[in-house]
Amino acid sequence: MTGWDGRGLVSTAWLAGRLEDPDLRLFDATVHLRPSTKGPYSVESGQADYLQAHAPGAAFMDLAADLSDHASPLAFTLPPIEVLSKGFGACGVAPGTRVVVYSSTTPMWATRVWWMLRASGFDDVAVLDGGLAKWIAEGRPVESGERRYAPAALTLQARPGAWADKGEVLAAIEDGGVCTINALSPGVHSGEAATNYGRKGHIKGSRNVPYAALLKDDGTWRDEAELRPLFEAAGAFERPRAICYCGGGISATMDALALTRLGHPSVAVYDGSMAEWSRDPDLPMETGA
Repeated sequence: MTGWDGRGLVSTAWLAGRLEDPDLRLFDATVHLRPSTKGPYSVESGQADYLQAHAPGAAFMDLAADLSDHASPLAFTLPPIEVLSKGFGACGVAPGTRVVVYSSTTPMWATRVWWMLRASGFDDVAVLDGGLAKWIAEGRPVESGERRYAPAALTLQARPGAWADKGEVLAAIEDGGVCTINALSPGVHSGEAATNYGRKGHIKGSRNVPYAALLKDDGTWRDEAELRPLFEAAGAFERPRAICYCGGGISATMDALALTRLGHPSVAVYDGSMAEWSRDPDLPMETGA
């Protein structure tokens, strides 16, 4: 993986050679999740980190503040498509531009943006493999302060089937044509970890492909030959549709990116994920692997 292949990732070398391209829109989408006594985590913007150091020309994209539905009780809920169009347009995303997104921490924040755009019919978007950490480790330049792109008019159109709601996830439990995949850690999936989302365990019948297993030790993505067995073991390619979920629809997008790269024909993300599912005691869960 070196260049723009339309399947979700670009290399630091590719980006370094195109920083001056007028159609490039480069964004830092870092978010921090801090431990919280009121739940598994609290949300903190990564903008302070961005202002200290970012890739040259990058603007900051605030997922929680600008690209989430504040009418929802759940963090990071996808806003209506009209609101999403305005939000991305305000950041400078426009027809004819190519968007590259990275995070200074886990790539799940970048893959969330990637999935939101792709699920809205905007395919010219990719995640920087290895993120800011790899960029810096290679000795590439950074800058401080704030950059912004000129706002643009953008009209997005929802791609059918890219998102799943709890009704579809519930129906999938008895549907042999759908593989539901949990991207959370094995301990959270099994219910053995201390962290949970109100109830221990996972959605009944779902299989576990932890998002952390998709990455190498250096934080870059595993190649397709290494990724495929993880999803084959979960039965993802035995069924025509896969629904990915996690705690709040964020790390699930890492599994969605991997499945997209592997050529799965129908991938969705359950936006509400465990944050929504666990609140309803009538929705079935189970523990164990």
